[in-house]
Order: sequence, then C-alpha cells, then structure tokens
Amino acid sequence: MCGKYTCKSERGISMSFLEIAKKRFACRNYQDKKVEKEKVEKILEAAYVAPTGGNRQPHRLIVVQRDEGLSKIGKAANIYNAPLAIIVCSDNDKAWVRPFDGKKLTEIDASIVTDHMMLQATDLGLNSVWICYFKPDVIRKEFDIPENMEIVNILAIGYGAGETESPDRHSKTRKPLSEIVSYE
Repeated sequence: MCGKYTCKSERGISMSFLEIAKKRFACRNYQDKKVEKEKVEKILEAAYVAPTGGNRQPHRLIVVQRDEGLSKIGKAANIYNAPLAIIVCSDNDKAWVRPFDGKKLTEIDASIVTDHMMLQATDLGLNSVWICYFKPDVIRKEFDIPENMEIVNILAIGYGAGETESPDRHSKTRKPLSEIVSYE
C-alpha cells in the first residue's frame, strides 16, 4: 500500500523508494533456503509492470529454481549458490527501434525489467546480484533459447548469508553528484 512518498512493504515496513534503492546491494553469498512462491510471483509482477520502449514488451524471462536448472546455469555463470535465478532475454524481432539512428532498445528494456525485479526482491527482504559475466552460448544451448532472443543478463535472487552492505555506503563508493550531473 502506497501513500504519496512511502510504500508499506510485504513485511509491513514503510520504506521510500530511495530507502529501498539504498538498501539493495550485489549479494554474492546466499543461504540454502528456497524463495517462497508468493515472493517469486511478486518479483515477476514487478517485471510485468516495467515500462518498455513503445510498450513492445520484448523481454522473456526464464525462472530457474530446480537443482537441475541451477546446475545448467552453473556451467555458464557463477550465481553464488542462489536458490533462484531469472535469465532475462529480449526478443530482437520485437524490440522497439528508434527511427533516427536504428538504435534497438533490446538491452535497455531488459535492464529496466531487471531493475524492477531487483528492487522488488529487496523490498521483500531478499537479496540479489545482476550477472552479466556468463557464457551466452552455454545458456542458449542448455535452455534451448532461439537465436532471435538476446540473453541480456541473469538475476540471482535469494536470502543473503553473512554481512549486508550499509545503506549509507554510497557516499564512500560513488562519485559525487557534481561529477556525474550537469545542468543546462
């Protein structure tokens, strides 16, 4: 349930969008605990409502939770023993194309979808890591993904193990706004 500036999460905790974004970090250590079906559905709902260029919705998601599927991913990528992985693909034949220069929004749309899922996972008390370091040919073969589908990334999700990153770490780990923002 959301008010003007804050939302009540599934856990009944009110967090603003910025609080959720600051809480999220790249988790590379997971507990051996499956993600509940209801939480997986909420994460997929976040993907469902994500905006895409021209509302073309070219993304396709492969939800991997069974040991066999996770082992297949393990041939191509390190998902840090996460119990859930979502392979994010985008259909090159369906992505919107900017007419002025032919720029296809394949990766952009898939990235927006991934970000929505990642932030929803955070709001549900889960951790995640966005993985781009993987062997696409192996993923394509193991999951029988057609050539028109670009495998953009893998989102590993689960309950983190060990220490979490501080939500206040950004002042030490990010460039100052003055270095990345300019005004007209």
